[in-house]
Amino acid sequence: MPRFSVIVPAYKVQAYLSECLDSVLSQSYPDLELIAVDDCSPDACGAIIDEYAARDTRVRPVHLAANQGLGRARNAGMAEASGDYLVFLDSDDTLTPDALRAIADRLKESGEPDVLVYDYARTYWDGRTVRNQLAAPLTEQGPAPFRLEDRPGLLRVLMVAWNKAYRREFVEENGFGFPPGYYEDTPWTFPVLMTAESIATLDRVCVHYRQRRQGSILGTTSRSHFDLFEQYDRVFGYVEEHPELARWRPELFRRMIDHYATVFTKRGRLPRGSHGEFLCRARAHYRRYRVPGTRMRRRNILVRFGLHRTFRALQLASVVRRRTLKAAVKLARALRTGALRLHYRIQLRLPVRSDRAVFASGAGRGHGGDPGALEEAFRAHAPHVRTAWIARPEHQHTLPPGPRRLRPGTAAYWTALARSRFLVTDDDLDRGLRKRPGQLVIQTRQGTPLKHMGLDLQERPAAARGTDFAGLLRGVDQWDLVLSGNRHSTLVWERVLPGRYDTLEYGSPRNDVFQRATSADVARLRESLGIPEGAVAILYAPTFRDHLRTQRPLLDLERIARRLGPRFVILARPHPTRGGPLGTGTRIIDVAGHPSVQSLCLASDALLTDYSSIMFDYAGLDRPIVVHTEDWEAYAAARGTYFDLRAFPPGAVARSEDELIDIFATGHWRGSRSAQLRAAFRERFCPYDDGRAAERIVRHVVRGETDLPPVVPLAEREPVPSACTHSPLATVPQPSGPLPVTEGR
Repeated sequence: MPRFSVIVPAYKVQAYLSECLDSVLSQSYPDLELIAVDDCSPDACGAIIDEYAARDTRVRPVHLAANQGLGRARNAGMAEASGDYLVFLDSDDTLTPDALRAIADRLKESGEPDVLVYDYARTYWDGRTVRNQLAAPLTEQGPAPFRLEDRPGLLRVLMVAWNKAYRREFVEENGFGFPPGYYEDTPWTFPVLMTAESIATLDRVCVHYRQRRQGSILGTTSRSHFDLFEQYDRVFGYVEEHPELARWRPELFRRMIDHYATVFTKRGRLPRGSHGEFLCRARAHYRRYRVPGTRMRRRNILVRFGLHRTFRALQLASVVRRRTLKAAVKLARALRTGALRLHYRIQLRLPVRSDRAVFASGAGRGHGGDPGALEEAFRAHAPHVRTAWIARPEHQHTLPPGPRRLRPGTAAYWTALARSRFLVTDDDLDRGLRKRPGQLVIQTRQGTPLKHMGLDLQERPAAARGTDFAGLLRGVDQWDLVLSGNRHSTLVWERVLPGRYDTLEYGSPRNDVFQRATSADVARLRESLGIPEGAVAILYAPTFRDHLRTQRPLLDLERIARRLGPRFVILARPHPTRGGPLGTGTRIIDVAGHPSVQSLCLASDALLTDYSSIMFDYAGLDRPIVVHTEDWEAYAAARGTYFDLRAFPPGAVARSEDELIDIFATGHWRGSRSAQLRAAFRERFCPYDDGRAAERIVRHVVRGETDLPPVVPLAEREPVPSACTHSPLATVPQPSGPLPVTEGR
């Protein structure tokens, strides 16, 4: 008896069927049977199913003699099922990698519930992936399993069959089946959830729900949408047959009326001339199933009265109102823009203030990076200069007390840009900025470059997509000073971003904290992140891959965490601008929204990355680094790199996920060879990161000093140690004999 019976009905989906079947058969949890039902499809679906059955004994083909529709095709699949749990999957959708393993683990954790509800994400033809916006009821906090009355919010999650796993005996005991029709999921899902004695949830995307450009059944114009009335008759008929479920009538009534209003208002659903009839039937159902005292949304009240023309009139009035408001907003914006331009021109005629400095990081993101470290150094070593920080409203909370807060686009913002002596940023300045004589623009950049940057991207179309190189150079022409942490960065920036600026090779201000932090600071950060005491914390920070349309993680963090065991936890940090979730699990801590990368570095015991520039910062901490280079050839070909990371790595090199697990499991991640590689890497890329880089810059640029604090030699630096340095979990026995090749060359 297999653990899962995955039922896939197929009808006129030959272009998508193979991808669907592959997503099931390639699951890391192989204990399954795949029941593929050919619903008498006129295309090649039946032949494709037979080809898969010939290659894999887990595939059980079912061929129907006549087209039955989706619901009855699923019933035919259930009749052949022998697994513990039933999983339905539409033939143009796919299971996400390792979905069945995650489902199996959750079923075991929650005591074999009748139903397990998991999440999904919509995948669009243009490559976008958008997670379900109503995933809040799927949180795994609280007792499990539970009954529906404990979490009635589950009824607001999309009422479909394919986002749940069902215990087969529970389905058979209650005689559940799918009726014919367009909306066959409705009379299946509501009764199943209401009847289940035990329900559990899994807060993980397990299904990719394909949003087709054309061909979606529910998106077509047809009278088949009237099928909705018959399906809700079945739902309420089931409740009448089971009086113990009567308490659900108010919620079912609300869901029904909202469903009717949605179909009625969706353009392209109902044929021309049928809206009045639809609303009339909806009104009849309103009267038939109404529960006195049930609160309704305003738009649904119109269903009660069947006011077809009133509804249309209100819709037209709403459209007119929106267009009028849009025009008014557009006019107001134009007037505001004109007023701000005039204000800026006036400010440009006033003197530059030598005691003013403006800072920004990441085009309006929060306080941090090199600009953040420099802003603190300005206040410490040049207190006569008043500082201001540019941040969008959602990032204002990250600003410390001290700098003045500026919102982009305000009059105060343009005043500061026009009259401040120092303009400090690690990104592009506002395109409307007119740099004046007497102003000093300090460009800090965003780390040491491994991948190609600037003009080098002209030969990399995948990475340079949409880059305005002429605009880039216009911005470079405004720079006066560029900060550099090492000779490598200096040579790259001056070549790929040519300009008249001077380079200050003084170190990276943002890494000063690594030398100043204390063990107490590390302990406090780990506690705030929820890292268990004595655990080894791995910070996973991958880079963005320009050549991929969708950013799919190359590593299965859940599998890695399981293999390494409870002594390890993973801090998952996707790319800050365009990354997505990297994984979930009890030993995976999502730190995507954490405002400070340096704090995450301090809290961790080792860094796991691929080609991210964070490795150059982390090397200054003198803690272990492991690099994952599985797709090095593809990345280097698409983006271009300035040196072969595999030949000069900062630590152990893993060329596959299994090698990576082995490096951490055997202790080679912190072995002597890794330490030797890290020492050479630090010597090349961290020559000035001694904790006083920001001080040297402020003393030279603001105070005009030439006798600057000397750089502390590498051998004399004492960066704060990691929390696991003295932990017994960190002393992993080292294998005898030569180290494996995964340590790097």
